[in-house]
Amino acid sequence: MPGRVRGAVTLEDVARVAGVSLGTASRALNGRSGVNPETVQRVRAAAERLGYQPSAVARGLRSGRTFTVGLITTDLFGRFSIPVMLGAEDALGAGQISVLLCDSRDDPIRERHHLRILLERRVDGIIVAGRRTDPRPPIGHNLPVPVVYAMTKSEDPDDCSVVPDDFGGGGIAATHLLSVGRSRIAHITGPERFEAARQRADAFSRVLGEAGLTLAGGAPQFGEWTEEWGRYATYAALRATPDLDAIFCGSDQIARGAADIVREQGLRIPGDVAVLGFDNWEVMAVACRPPLTTIDMNLREVGRQAASFLLRAIDGDPQEGVHTVPCTLVLRQSTDITTPLPN
Repeated sequence: MPGRVRGAVTLEDVARVAGVSLGTASRALNGRSGVNPETVQRVRAAAERLGYQPSAVARGLRSGRTFTVGLITTDLFGRFSIPVMLGAEDALGAGQISVLLCDSRDDPIRERHHLRILLERRVDGIIVAGRRTDPRPPIGHNLPVPVVYAMTKSEDPDDCSVVPDDFGGGGIAATHLLSVGRSRIAHITGPERFEAARQRADAFSRVLGEAGLTLAGGAPQFGEWTEEWGRYATYAALRATPDLDAIFCGSDQIARGAADIVREQGLRIPGDVAVLGFDNWEVMAVACRPPLTTIDMNLREVGRQAASFLLRAIDGDPQEGVHTVPCTLVLRQSTDITTPLPN
């Protein structure tokens, strides 16, 4: 009698090898309660050894889920959206969830269209990713699936939002410049209408005040998020305060422009003037001369946490309010003469 042709590995095969019932194997692989950890480990080891690939359709029918999540971004090619999306995919991929990516291009009509399509596809939840932390209108009300906002905040306090801690980042910047002996410090940043610019400036000024210092020029210089603004404002700051010894810039682009002018004026970085940026945009920070000390907003972690909150909401444990991710200092040579140049 010819031998039976072996088909795809089934859940029954996994259960038999693990020595458990079919129901126990299903619960163990789907992370459901009621199975002890040793049994879960044995079932998962059997599944891995056999090369078992669960059917997404079957999983969906059993759970009533599609194991897909929509991610609507306002800026697909932006500096901030991409790391947020990568972090979200890290968390969702670990849960074997596929991501449907939609780019609204900051167009409310396009955003509503994407929302309708995602709901028609019966996604299990939606992440809305922004490129600025200012509050925005909710993407919808009484939606049939949970929504979490990342790198932007919903105006509805009952929604769940995850953003970088811009206020904390401004404090880290001030503390660092004080720690390297700077006391005559200017702050050049972006438009005052941006909440992030205001929060960073407020925290920076507060820490300086606690040290008995004030900003050079008496106030932050609000402008644009550009190298051109950084050059213009730095030139003005050096003319107003010739003994300036540090500049805290609200973005790495501004800092790149600031560094250009400091060097053009015959001053050394950081020997005469330390320059500190914000964002840790490596394209800017590493290419700056010297390489730029900056504040990292940890955007990948923002995305990862947003996805984790979404998974909790899908499982019936929704969170609310604004959650912040701490910023960190990335030390390079523009503030610390002891930091070696890269090879």
